[in-house]
Amino acid sequence: MPTDPLVSTAWLAEHLDAPDVRIIDASYFLPGDPRDPKAEYALVHIPGAVFFDIDDISDETSDLPHMLPSAVKFASRMRKLGIGDGARLVIYDSQGLFSAPRVWWTFRAMGHEDVVVLDGGLPKWIAEGRPVEDGVPPPRERHFTSRYSNDLVRDQAQVRRALGNGREQLVDARPAGRFLGEAPEPRPGLRSGHMPGARNVPASSVIAPDGTMKPAEQLKAVFEAAGVDISRPIVTTCGSGITASILALALARLGRDRTAVYDGSWADWGRPGDTEVVTGP
Repeated sequence: MPTDPLVSTAWLAEHLDAPDVRIIDASYFLPGDPRDPKAEYALVHIPGAVFFDIDDISDETSDLPHMLPSAVKFASRMRKLGIGDGARLVIYDSQGLFSAPRVWWTFRAMGHEDVVVLDGGLPKWIAEGRPVEDGVPPPRERHFTSRYSNDLVRDQAQVRRALGNGREQLVDARPAGRFLGEAPEPRPGLRSGHMPGARNVPASSVIAPDGTMKPAEQLKAVFEAAGVDISRPIVTTCGSGITASILALALARLGRDRTAVYDGSWADWGRPGDTEVVTGP
């Protein structure tokens, strides 16, 4: 695989029939969006792709949305999808660069490092007239081994400690209105605002107008403008761990490939309770 955590549509087209390359459709839509990603996958997807259901392949014992599953559950689901050890994974989604980074991060959190994201996703692939197919191909079960990599994951207790000792920077990927507490959260019952000391780098700010990720020099400028020191440890956060993974991917493009994600994110921190919430810049 290339060293960049993203690959181009041209690269994937060239490697579409490689026996060790497996393609995964990781499409997902936010609460309130009526679109059905699994149904859309069945109608059109990149040839050979299997569908990764972010809500289903999660910790069913948690009351938080799509939290990381156990390593045992993850391995079981990957076997059923036909994803085996040694596979070179290419993840994409139907919005360009939205939920694919979450699944890229999930595989790495489960110990599978040979994984990249398709830059520009399905929209770019289709716009270039590249092949697609419909239907749901029958998977052939393969053996998959999960090894939980806790350096890539943070929980609320760890985030509290990070805010207290300043050893890790918290970078929030939500839009500025939600970060400032001026816009409501899409999930009901959550407080508005952000963690004290967090910096705001909206996920949209690392995406170019054509739906691909900005090049490294532009990404560096985006983080620096928000007051983020990319030479120091960073934990990314957002609403529920989806767009936080976009920032983790952007930081990997800048060479910071072990950036941790706060899995529960604002769905956890913003609940009524004793977590400190501030508003304004």
